[in-house]
Amino acid sequence: MYARGLSTREIQGFLYDEYGMETSAEFISDVTDAILPEVEKWQNRPLDPFYTTVFFDSIRVKIRGDNGIVTPKAVHLALGVNAQGRKEVLGMWVADNESAKYWLKVFTELKNRGVSDILIAVTDGLKGMKEALEAAFPNTLLQTCIVHLIRNSLKFVGYKDYKAVAGALKPIYRAVNAADARKELDAFAQSELGLRYPYIAKQWIDSWDKVIPFFDFSPNIRRLIYTTNAIESLNRDLRKVIKTRAAFPTETAALKLLFLAIRKVEKRWVRPSPYWSAAMRELVVLFGDRITPYID
Repeated sequence: MYARGLSTREIQGFLYDEYGMETSAEFISDVTDAILPEVEKWQNRPLDPFYTTVFFDSIRVKIRGDNGIVTPKAVHLALGVNAQGRKEVLGMWVADNESAKYWLKVFTELKNRGVSDILIAVTDGLKGMKEALEAAFPNTLLQTCIVHLIRNSLKFVGYKDYKAVAGALKPIYRAVNAADARKELDAFAQSELGLRYPYIAKQWIDSWDKVIPFFDFSPNIRRLIYTTNAIESLNRDLRKVIKTRAAFPTETAALKLLFLAIRKVEKRWVRPSPYWSAAMRELVVLFGDRITPYID
């Protein structure tokens, strides 16, 4: 019940209503605390030395402090895809803010747990990540998540223009190469829709140095980066369990629930992406000795 998002008091009420059992919220909290050693073990477990792609994303949770004030905090997630196409959540970290120092701490933790190389890191413009990634994994390619960039572009678009703007953006991210993509972006910026929503072109231009690596890849590899089904599915499931909570009493309570939800989602990840084999062959050609030692 806790893993499905019910609070300790909701579980307390359910047990009384259904079974006549009188329990305290504190007792139920103590029972769920039994999972904490497993959470700690999971967060510190050894990781694979190599990942083709790691997606970094975050969700927001609300934490009620001792003074009763509710503070939103970001829980950052890292989802890795190894050389066999297997997906796993590498860890989760609560942050009050983002900075290069913060991300360097996260990357150092990943290295201490065994990660020595990441081909591509996909992120949604998280502050400080570029500098930290260059310090910890200097050979890793940083790629802006195209899905998030499109979503952010459409966030403030009026309903009547939504489909038209979404369609107008397709020639940009479906372009054959970076030069053609930039031409399409410039054309959009000067179009009626681009002038009506000037922030969209600005978002793409501001992120352009982290967008253009996408166009160096073949369609198969692009699909792996663009079609982030795993991270999107994970976030949907995590939001389902946290949306029932106005606020968590502690960070620990939030992490307990998120861990249980992650464990449930990972059970569904039984096979690689349908594009995996073709993409992997092309990754081997592109990255050579960085990847071949880890292929079974």
